Amino acid sequence: MSVDSPRDRERLQQAVTYAAVGATQSPDLMRYPPAGYRPLEQRRRVGHGDERWAWAVDELLTGGVYRGAGMGVRITPVTAADAERTYHPVAFDDEGAPAAAAGVGADDEVYTASGARHLRPGDVIVVGLEVGRQLWLPLPTKVVLLEQEGQRVMYAVGTLPGHPFGGEEAFTLEQTEDGSVWLTVRSFARPATWWAWPLLPGLLLARILIARRFLHALMGPLPVQQA
Repeated sequence: MSVDSPRDRERLQQAVTYAAVGATQSPDLMRYPPAGYRPLEQRRRVGHGDERWAWAVDELLTGGVYRGAGMGVRITPVTAADAERTYHPVAFDDEGAPAAAAGVGADDEVYTASGARHLRPGDVIVVGLEVGRQLWLPLPTKVVLLEQEGQRVMYAVGTLPGHPFGGEEAFTLEQTEDGSVWLTVRSFARPATWWAWPLLPGLLLARILIARRFLHALMGPLPVQQA
């Protein structure tokens, strides 16, 4: 669900509440997380075959991991001006040689067959408990990374002001050579408010349980093809 409220538009201009942007992609995250942060990594096979892969990509890039975990979702698209300032790092080929220079510019907008828009860097995602048309306990984040190449898709979100945690969470979807489709959830976080520190053990457990629900979110039945 996309909601363009004044508060959501205000969040588009806010900076994330941590410094180590992109650290979820570090190979050593579990051993050497950013100082003061707790890392988490979970991985699960979510299906097999090209049909599962194509469906999972669309679900992942339209907020399906959150909806499948039972959350309400609000997505506010990045403005056109901010999208044009998106940084693209140097691209490398399979042998590690530079294949494309770094640059700045907007990616093309991509839509699913049903008309849902894929996420883009700079989009704001707010998730929470949806009661009627209201979103309770909102958790605001911003898309800080998005990579899609071959049989791998990844995006990462960073926390915004108002989130009880500070840190980053990344979702990586991959299809291996045998056709299996895998989802990996990686994150690092620490309490961002004084009242959250006494609740740290419970909050860390909640992170683990929610990550597990994310892994199950892309295991649902594939849509029935109409004849």
